Amino acid sequence: MCRHIAYLGPAVTLGEILLSPPHSLVRQSWEPRRQKYGTVNADGFGVGWYADGDPVPGRYRRRGPVWGDETFADLARVVRSTALLAAVRDATEAGADGEAAAAPFAADRLLFSHNGAVRGWPGSLAPPAAALPPAALLTLAARSDSALIWALVRHRIAMGDAVPQAVADTVGDIAAAAPGSRLNLLLTDGSTIVGTAWGDSLWYLRAPGRRTVVASEPYDDDSRWQEVPDRTLLVATSTDILLTPLKEPTA
Repeated sequence: MCRHIAYLGPAVTLGEILLSPPHSLVRQSWEPRRQKYGTVNADGFGVGWYADGDPVPGRYRRRGPVWGDETFADLARVVRSTALLAAVRDATEAGADGEAAAAPFAADRLLFSHNGAVRGWPGSLAPPAAALPPAALLTLAARSDSALIWALVRHRIAMGDAVPQAVADTVGDIAAAAPGSRLNLLLTDGSTIVGTAWGDSLWYLRAPGRRTVVASEPYDDDSRWQEVPDRTLLVATSTDILLTPLKEPTA
């Protein structure tokens, strides 16, 4: 269910990360190599990136498959950034939200994506959702499990949690309410990447020149790619990777 990727490092064109590699995210939209659930990611796509001097990212999102968007290749060829987050979507359920349901979601300087599915959605998320103020539920970006997960993460951040703690605790709450859910989350503020491996694949690459890539699957066959163990929280900068085991919810 979806593929996503985040990059930190020297300024590159979007295409260098998303189009040029032999097994790029764009190719993964129709030919993923390590996707456990689903085979084609054609229900929307998006990319968010950061421009010099502006902490709030820009986004480009569409409801259809990335290979059918003639504008994206031009955009990816000329836009440069030191940080980005992008995703191609295989929807958990068909819906009418269009590009509003396509990651990355955004709030202030944060970009967010969810690869996976909440088991028993939507009823299974009633207990975690009860913690949200009504305004948060009324202003969900889309009627999807991913949009509600993002609202839960944002709520914890607004209550004072650091981003990694907010992400870890949200995964724990959802896993307790909906056992068997797949909760690979990916979030960046332009200087740090926070991700979880919970039920699907997640990989990272630290390359020369202070480059860090975190992705659902490797975009090439570089031997430096490392798989993140399942049930793990990842916090990455352009120079460091920290992996922390996530606790299984107690019965």
